[in-house]
Amino acid sequence: MATINDVAARAGVSTATVSRTLNGKSTVDPVLAARVQAAAAELGYHPNGLARNLRRQETAVLALIISDVENPFFTAIARGVEDIAQTAGYSVVLCNADDNEEKERRYIDVALQERVAGVVLSPTGRATNVDRLTQRGTPVVAVDRPLLENTGDQVLVDTRLAARDATRHLLDGGYRRVACVSGPSGVRTADDRLAGYTDAVGAGHALTRRAEFRAEGGRLAALSLLDEPEPPDALLVGNSTMAIGVLEALAARGLRSGQDVGIVSFDDAPWTTLIDPPLTVVAQPANEVGKVAAELLLARIGDSTRRATTTTLQARLIVRRSSRRD
Repeated sequence: MATINDVAARAGVSTATVSRTLNGKSTVDPVLAARVQAAAAELGYHPNGLARNLRRQETAVLALIISDVENPFFTAIARGVEDIAQTAGYSVVLCNADDNEEKERRYIDVALQERVAGVVLSPTGRATNVDRLTQRGTPVVAVDRPLLENTGDQVLVDTRLAARDATRHLLDGGYRRVACVSGPSGVRTADDRLAGYTDAVGAGHALTRRAEFRAEGGRLAALSLLDEPEPPDALLVGNSTMAIGVLEALAARGLRSGQDVGIVSFDDAPWTTLIDPPLTVVAQPANEVGKVAAELLLARIGDSTRRATTTTLQARLIVRRSSRRD
């Protein structure tokens, strides 16, 4: 593969002249510029765009740091970001923080080292800190979970309202002892879903368990609730990954969703319509979250003086048979 030195030698000029010519600088003598262009064509030389951007302290790359790549909600966000970024000529590097604060810090370091143009971030929790990015002038947009400082652009979903409405749906369906399986304390979405549930049942009637947003966390939380002296007859579940564990717990106890225990879960994963009975879900607009976040990030890259905005989208309850006794 030809190098800039090869072109310079073929044209009989310095590498600086080659660089200025191929970058379109008008200060190069036209005769020399013609020799450089001819030499580059003969050798099949093309400038290294990435290296050139690095020298300018920027790359046409966005970093997307999400909490859990196995969660369909976050993969849908990733698709939304990528669709918008590609149209604008940007590539996207996907980083899976795995809800781990140390992994998140390392990926932020990588974003700084690679001089990405901007970052879309789903914060792991209270300890998430983007000061190093903002100090470097790297734009950041938070998705799903706000940054603790509550500054900068962010795209959220009103999951407190959605959790309240989902809980009321179960109560209106005749379930009388509704419990909630939510995520870890300190994670904003988990706290909001628990608060929405409590809004519906009242603080004096709340029956809750908190666990990791994982299948095993959901399974253990559900088993613990089913072991209560007065077990719940319905469950609001924090996400679709936890719902897998909850359904495993019901099967282990010989219980059927809907008839024995009503179930509503956040997130409309592809498998939720394939089980019997199909799962009632709170569908979040994950793809739209990603698209709006990418649009905000690109606008911020274009104009760093823009006023920060918070976009709050609405979730949608999709009623299926897991929340009905018939």
